[in-house]
Amino acid sequence: MDYTAEAPAVWDPAFADADDCLLSSDQCVIRAQHYFVKGLIEIPVIGSGEVFSWAVWVSLSRENFFRAADLWDTAGREAEKPYFGWLTTDLAAYSPTTLHLRTRVHTRPVGERPFVELEPTDHPLAVEQRTGITRNRVREIAEAVLHPSRDRKQA
Repeated sequence: MDYTAEAPAVWDPAFADADDCLLSSDQCVIRAQHYFVKGLIEIPVIGSGEVFSWAVWVSLSRENFFRAADLWDTAGREAEKPYFGWLTTDLAAYSPTTLHLRTRVHTRPVGERPFVELEPTDHPLAVEQRTGITRNRVREIAEAVLHPSRDRKQA
């Protein structure tokens, strides 16, 4: 019931050896100029009480990234107000692209990934986050992730 993106869409494997770049399971820095955190877009599955999750990357301002990093292991960090960010994961199950959707990143207790709230637009992903999806839609998403079309990258 969840899928994850390994890196932001703008990450290049050539960055791995650069001193000013970092890619961990939770944070990413590119050229000491672009900052990202991994969080969850959660979508309720209608009639099941379950949640489908996309683990995605969101760009943050330098200030918000370092604030989040400073609080990473601090109890009570969930009291932090949400950070604005741009979605930097292209999810193949959606058209148009999910790149650059506006988000709010909500910090959760230590050990939990942040919650990514999409701006309430008419983009299909934002609509699904607000209204939920059916089990049939979960199967469609699995098919799109497991068998992406040639013109779209796998999420």
